[in-house]
Amino acid sequence: MDLGLKGKVAIVAASSKGLGRATATILAREGALVTVNGRDPDSLKATADEIRAETGGDVIEIAGDMREPADIERLISETVAQRGGLDILVCNAGGPPYGNFEQFPDDQAWLDAVNLNLMSTLRLSRAAIPHLLERGGGSITNIMSVSVKQPIPNLVLSNTARSGVMGLAKSLALEYADRNIRVNSVLPGTHKTDRVLSGAKQRSEATGRPVEELLAEDAKAIPMGRMGDPDEFGRVVAFIASPAASYVTGVAITVDGGSTRSTL
Repeated sequence: MDLGLKGKVAIVAASSKGLGRATATILAREGALVTVNGRDPDSLKATADEIRAETGGDVIEIAGDMREPADIERLISETVAQRGGLDILVCNAGGPPYGNFEQFPDDQAWLDAVNLNLMSTLRLSRAAIPHLLERGGGSITNIMSVSVKQPIPNLVLSNTARSGVMGLAKSLALEYADRNIRVNSVLPGTHKTDRVLSGAKQRSEATGRPVEELLAEDAKAIPMGRMGDPDEFGRVVAFIASPAASYVTGVAITVDGGSTRSTL
């Protein structure tokens, strides 16, 4: 299937590694003109170079922190200045720290989580929408988590902040559907990323169990019997963000090997 991505201008926030990087790689492979983003300029340049070498795609890198409003504005404006417009925005910002309710009594941890996930998505969308409208429409796709359908233990900050993003996404989908801007969310389960490994290391330190044993246990609990590969996730995002999904808006799609038990 031709996804219709060739020549489309796409921004993937927080894409120097993990699921964001996988998404940027798939988009570049499909012919989109991709902007990658991350906080560390050296790591980001290495990512951009590797994606260019792997895909032959046209990739630019713009460093910035998705917790900072000025960096978000610059990510959008510099991409538009270099590319002449914008067609696709993929919102992503990593996740807040692991922990349970009693571990985060201070307001600041909660505010930081909301700023990282909800406010970054809101600001990215607000900055991008005028440019999408200038092109006659486009798409906003949020990389989220299955926690918005089924809360994940020891991730209370993420469970809470990301649920707010779902409300925002559905609201924007309704408000902009008649102007040809589609807004969707893709919800990853457990994939082989640095964040998953970090969480396993924390659990290993707390329990004394080997990291490999914990990861194997996690994989066994997934109905498909394995963790996802980031590229599997990136392909779903690329489709939902592409013109091939032109009648899809306001949805949240799980990519989790069947782990989510919710019927919604």
